[in-house]
Amino acid sequence: MSYENSKLKEFNEYIRYRKIAVIGLGVSNLPLLDYLYEKKAQVTVFDERNLDEIPQNIMEKITMYEFKFEFGKNCLEKLIGFNIIFRSPSCLPTRIELEKAANEGAIITTEVEMLMEMCPAKIIGVTGSDGKTTTTSMINSILRKANYNTFLGGNIGTPLFTRLPEMTPDDIVVLELSSFQLMNMKTSPDIAVITNITPNHLNIHKDYQEYIDAKKNIYKYQDENGILILNYDNPITKESAKEANGKVIYFSSQTKLENGFIVDENIIKECNDKVRKHILDTKEVILRGKHNYQNIVAAIATTKTLVDIDVAIEAIKEFKPVEHRIEFIREINGVKWYNDSASSSPTRTLSGINSFDENIILIAGGYDKNLDYEPLGKPILNKVSNLILIGQTAGKIYDVVKVESESQNKKIPVNICDTLEQTIEIAKKVAKKGDVVLFSPASASFDMFKDFADRGHKFKNLVNNI
Repeated sequence: MSYENSKLKEFNEYIRYRKIAVIGLGVSNLPLLDYLYEKKAQVTVFDERNLDEIPQNIMEKITMYEFKFEFGKNCLEKLIGFNIIFRSPSCLPTRIELEKAANEGAIITTEVEMLMEMCPAKIIGVTGSDGKTTTTSMINSILRKANYNTFLGGNIGTPLFTRLPEMTPDDIVVLELSSFQLMNMKTSPDIAVITNITPNHLNIHKDYQEYIDAKKNIYKYQDENGILILNYDNPITKESAKEANGKVIYFSSQTKLENGFIVDENIIKECNDKVRKHILDTKEVILRGKHNYQNIVAAIATTKTLVDIDVAIEAIKEFKPVEHRIEFIREINGVKWYNDSASSSPTRTLSGINSFDENIILIAGGYDKNLDYEPLGKPILNKVSNLILIGQTAGKIYDVVKVESESQNKKIPVNICDTLEQTIEIAKKVAKKGDVVLFSPASASFDMFKDFADRGHKFKNLVNNI
C-alpha cells in the first residue's frame, strides 16, 4: 500500500478556493504557481519588479492560469485579505505590510517552511555563514552512498515543496537553509547543523543580532530527540549548545575534543571519551583547504547515526568541489585558474586564500553588504603577490590593504578595474608559471551580475576562452 501524507491532504483541501498570495517570482516560488493552480487556489502574485521586467515565460503562465498580479515597488500595499501568504526568502517577515497582514489573520510562510511542516521524512537542515552548500551537498552524497533515497534542496537552488507527494517516512530530506528562510521559522529539522556564524547580509538584516537569531531557529524547535551539530571553534555556535533541546555533537579543527569529530594536523579523527580514532587523512580527499576539512567533519558528525563510517569515508574521498567554490577551471602555461565566485564575504575569501601554498594573484570585489574587510588586510599582504579589484567594494578592500601595507612597510601591486574582462587581462600579464589566479570576490554580486553563479559562469567562460 502506498504512503498517503495526511498533513498534505489536509493542506490541499484547505487551500482549495482560498485566497493565496505569492510574493516574489524567483526560483523558490515558481513551482508553487503550478501546484496552487492544480489545487484550485485563488492566487495573486506580487513582485516589486515592473511588468516589463518580468520574464515572458512567467507572464505567459500567470495569464494562462488567470492569476491576479500586482507589480512594482509599492505592490505590497495591496496585500490585503489573504488566507496564506508565501513570501520569497528575500522578502523579510519584518516588512510592515507582512506584519500588518499577519495581525489581520493571514498565515505568513515560505515554500521551505511548509515543506518542513508537512514532510513525512527525516529532515537534515544545514545553515551557517560559510560552507553550508558544500556541507549540505556532502551530507547528501554520503547518504546516497549508503543507498538512502534523498531529496536535496532549499537554499541550494531546488525548491522541494511540490515534491511532497513523492516523499515517504523512509526518505531523508537534506536542506540548505539561509538566514532569510529561517526568519520566523516555527519548526526545526530533526538533525540541525550550523557550520559557523560570522557577520553577513548586514545590508538586509536590521543588525547582526537579527541574523544570529534567524540562524538559531534551525534548532530552537527541536525536541529531546533532535540532534544539533555545532562548530566548537566558533564562539556563537559553541555557546548555542546551552540552548539545545536534544543531543549536541561538536566538530573542531582547533581543539582536541573529548567527544566529537576533529581535524588534527590534517588527520580527521573521531573522539569518544578522550579516545581519538584516526578515520581519514585529508591527503586522500579531492577538496582542499582547512575550511573544507571542517565541512568534512561536520558532514561525518551529521551522518554518524545514519551511515557506517566506512561508507561515509568512501563518499568523502569521491566528493568533488561544488561549482563556484574553489573550483579549478584550467591550467594555462603553468598557471592554475580557480573560480571561487560563491565567496561573497571576507571570511570565505580568507578561507580561499588559506587553501593555497602557491603564489596567488587575487581578483576580488563586488557588491557591498556592509561587511568589515579589515580581516583581509594582513592575509592579502602576506599571501597575495598581485591584487586585482573590481566593483563597489574595491575601495574598501584597497583601504584595508593600504593600512596593513603601511603597518608592515611592505607593498604589493594593486589594480582597480571596471570590467571582469580587464581583471583577466591583467592576471594573464602578471601570472607566472606555478602561480594561482584566484577569483574570490569577498563580496556579493548584485552590482554587476544576476547572482554569484552568473558571475562565476562569466568568469569561467572568459578563462576558457583565453
